[in-house]
Amino acid sequence: MAGYRRRVSETPPPAPELFTWEFATDPYPAYAWLREHAPVHRTRLPSGVEAWLVTRYADARQALADQRLSKNPAHHAEPAHAKGKTGIPGERKAELMTHLLNIDPPDHTRLRRLVSKAFTPRRVAEFAPRVQELTDRLIDGFAQKGEADLIHEFAFPLPIYAICDLLGVPPEDQDDFRDWAGMMIRHGGGPRGGVARSVKKMRGYLLELIHRKRGDLGDDLISGLIRASDHGEHLTENEAAAMAFILLFAGFETTVNLIGNGTFALLRDPVQRGRLQESLAAGERGLLETGVEELLRYDGPVEMATWRFATEPLVIGGQAIAVGDPVLVVLAAANRDPERFEGPDVLDLSRRDSQHLGYGHGIHYCLGAPLARLEAQTALATLFTRLPDLRLAADPSDLRWRGGLIMRGLRTLPVEFDFGGRAQGIDEPSGS
Repeated sequence: MAGYRRRVSETPPPAPELFTWEFATDPYPAYAWLREHAPVHRTRLPSGVEAWLVTRYADARQALADQRLSKNPAHHAEPAHAKGKTGIPGERKAELMTHLLNIDPPDHTRLRRLVSKAFTPRRVAEFAPRVQELTDRLIDGFAQKGEADLIHEFAFPLPIYAICDLLGVPPEDQDDFRDWAGMMIRHGGGPRGGVARSVKKMRGYLLELIHRKRGDLGDDLISGLIRASDHGEHLTENEAAAMAFILLFAGFETTVNLIGNGTFALLRDPVQRGRLQESLAAGERGLLETGVEELLRYDGPVEMATWRFATEPLVIGGQAIAVGDPVLVVLAAANRDPERFEGPDVLDLSRRDSQHLGYGHGIHYCLGAPLARLEAQTALATLFTRLPDLRLAADPSDLRWRGGLIMRGLRTLPVEFDFGGRAQGIDEPSGS
């Protein structure tokens, strides 16, 4: 950002304490301190693993695209991954390591190319009516009560049912997926063993479903993964299961948080919320589209990019990183860097220059970003159109955030509203 100069302080204020409940509620002051005084900062994580936190936008963008930073946990200098202290709990024991978040080129290039053949922008676009149907059905479920917990009744089930439909999970099995996903999303406050058991059950189910679909391919994403080939090479069943798993895991929790965090931000900013509602009432979508990008920047669903490990000595932001050191790029900090964004702590739904890092950068840019954007745009537009007087039913300071490392999201989001029936475009519950 032109004109901005970082402060030079001879005696910086004391370093903030990281990873406390207070930090989880509002990490942005601590990230501002790190950007200013220790932009590449070595710290001990709650798990006991030591890692470098990269907080400035330019450094973060460089690190996300630097292929000397491997995604493969085998490059970690410590045996922490084998002890379940990095990565997704239980993925190693469940043999789900061969997905896009854990591998480097050339394997990453091959798998991403194969998966991209199945998970196409056209497939996502054609899925829009189903996302709208699911959104309306969920709102129908609580609209007449005048109150709801938008995390548990809306933001959580919407992406779960959507990704299950997209993958081709039969309707009679989707509640099992919802239970497993519920355990996984609570991993910040629950036992890691419970998460690992859910991961193992999900992997077993996906393998069995892939095996069944081989004899009866349909139009769903798992059938597309089975069909996908490149120069005669196909995904193995284990690779297909790992890819289906990571599409589910990465796809649902990011969208839960995007919808939850985004709704929370809008409920706390009546001016921006009013602008969005006026735009939607006029039949316009421009502000909705730029608004979702701004919400991704302002308080996005992914606080830190997933683990990277140095494969050779390198320098980030003037700091030497040793071979085997873990590096965590703090997307939440980079997305509020005043050297990149004008007024970074201000929510502006019409912000045009929002090249945020919410979905990463480089070869590991989130494959599911188009689906998440579709779900968030549909959810927010429908919610604020059908329930125009939606308001918080709790003091913002009383809300609690999940204490995980990678994701950032609310545990609950209690709201209230005046049910107006047909005036909000609702006749009666559809029962669909």
